[in-house]
Amino acid sequence: MISFYELIQKIKKRPTLYINNYSLSHLKTFIEGYSFALRQVNIPVSQEEKEFEEFQDWIEKKYNQYSTQHWSKIILFYSEDERDALEKFFELFAEFANQKEKILLEQDNLALLK
Repeated sequence: MISFYELIQKIKKRPTLYINNYSLSHLKTFIEGYSFALRQVNIPVSQEEKEFEEFQDWIEKKYNQYSTQHWSKIILFYSEDERDALEKFFELFAEFANQKEKILLEQDNLALLK
């Protein structure tokens, strides 16, 4: 089974294969359905899925929008349309994932120094 982040990359390459339309709202629905399906067959939450749970807070900080709005609604608000929002999501997700990777590397380096 591919990882959650690999799945996001596959969707980025061929969105309509997975979400039928170039739409951030469709991606949000896909991700929610994917997570629901995994839990229904008792597949535990992966480390990447746990990290992705932090995406909401990261988006709120990025846009300085501390509200009850879902990350998809915040991105859509700052986009021209659903297609633009989807493209922005992939850019923001890459930035988020890179920052998470840097933090993990720094933590690993600190652990090695101890």
